[in-house]
Amino acid sequence: MSSYSIPPATSSILPAVLIRHEQPGVTFRQRFTPGPGNLQFLTCGEFDLPGRSESQSYCLADRESLLFMWKGSMVVEVAGRDHCLGTYDTLYVPRGAAFRLRNEAAEPARAIQCTAPAENAHPVFHSRFAEMSADESRIRRLKGKNVYLMFDVGEKADKLVAGYTFFEPYARSWPPHNHTDQEEVYVFIKGKGSMEVYESPETLTFVHNVNEGDMVTIPFLNYHPVFSQEEPLEFIWCIAGERYWVGDKNKDFMKGTADSITT
Repeated sequence: MSSYSIPPATSSILPAVLIRHEQPGVTFRQRFTPGPGNLQFLTCGEFDLPGRSESQSYCLADRESLLFMWKGSMVVEVAGRDHCLGTYDTLYVPRGAAFRLRNEAAEPARAIQCTAPAENAHPVFHSRFAEMSADESRIRRLKGKNVYLMFDVGEKADKLVAGYTFFEPYARSWPPHNHTDQEEVYVFIKGKGSMEVYESPETLTFVHNVNEGDMVTIPFLNYHPVFSQEEPLEFIWCIAGERYWVGDKNKDFMKGTADSITT
């Protein structure tokens, strides 16, 4: 006997929907995984949602995630609760948590996702840029640039720490620094500039101009200075490994008094 039943004549029957091949749909674009990025932990991709669209449910069984709201806005449902992300908001999604994305606006939306392996499931954490950018405890002011600690060590996670850096025109990273226990990615989200990544000045072979949407992976023990040009430059930085920000661990970085710093 069939388990399907014919609805009664009095019920409301929904019409069919035609989805054309050329219609835009929700997409996830993988940008890199650890191997091609010369990394041990980090993966990165981006979600694009056309106006008035929603995604299927996603779940990463063994990886924690950070979503960075780059363009537009969206609602992210995690464990049955909605989180409304405005521009530059971030959202921590724990390992094993199902999440779904929804764009309720007419304009398209784009979010960056960074993930790392995790053994523990921590609470969801929504970091609102409008609040964080007005909280001096979350801002590190350096010469020619501001750093915003969006997902800091006070938030629970296994490996991830992240934020934004905003460069003024014609500014540079100083002093150059590298990490013995952190790998990193820079995701450039506004403006254009240049970036170097090198083990030592004698091996400085990675020198590239960077534009909006470009990403640069930073494996362990590589120095990674950035230079802005005639316009402001903004980028996401996301760390996987030991959980700290270089300027909070080494005060010489904040003072700019060292030629180079290793953490």
